[in-house]
Amino acid sequence: MTAPLHFAEPGEAAGVAAFLARLLHYDRTAAVRLRAGGGVLAVFGRPPSFDVLAVRTAVLVADDALADTALDVTVSAGELLDGVEEAAGKAVLPAPVTGPPWSGVLPPRGGWREVPGLPDSAGLCAAVAAGVAEFRARDEELPPRHRTRAERDRIGREIWSRPVAGTELPLRAAHAARSLGFLPPAGAVPQGVPVVLLAAGPWLRLRTPCGSVAVRAATGLGELGVTPLRHP
Repeated sequence: MTAPLHFAEPGEAAGVAAFLARLLHYDRTAAVRLRAGGGVLAVFGRPPSFDVLAVRTAVLVADDALADTALDVTVSAGELLDGVEEAAGKAVLPAPVTGPPWSGVLPPRGGWREVPGLPDSAGLCAAVAAGVAEFRARDEELPPRHRTRAERDRIGREIWSRPVAGTELPLRAAHAARSLGFLPPAGAVPQGVPVVLLAAGPWLRLRTPCGSVAVRAATGLGELGVTPLRHP
């Protein structure tokens, strides 16, 4: 697979590169699933620290050889990052790899509905900051003999599984969005581009101007996946 992908929007290559770099921060052997169709490329990844699946989309040049191709391939995140040429606005695709289990099942392409009650970007960032502060405080309060990985994981699960505001979205989804650069700081969200919560069956998806984070509420992440959607 030698034909490069050409991005239509300024900064798209840099945005994809930044997403890949953040995934690799959490997993140096990370793989990503790429899907392209209708002129949109979607890059899917699963940062293991958050138990969510994230997607970064990018618009392709209309006359690109792969813009309207039904591309669906899993590749090394590191090799794809090496193939991104930000100045040229393109990415060279590496050889395919065997996909991890999470890449095998996708939620529905359509049927998403907006769910009310989600705080704005500033509110989500504040909730994540409060969770981080609580984790640190509780960790510091642990007696030395109880300061184990298992106990810290237990505290983390308790904090990050809490629902955000009056929704069913777990706080870990907002934490992942913030850590992956999907949640801009307060005041940085473009006018008319809200941060929204969407649902389809057992799936919940936090969509921001920079990307999405999806979780499967009913059965966890053993069969997790998402579909490529254009972000404003």
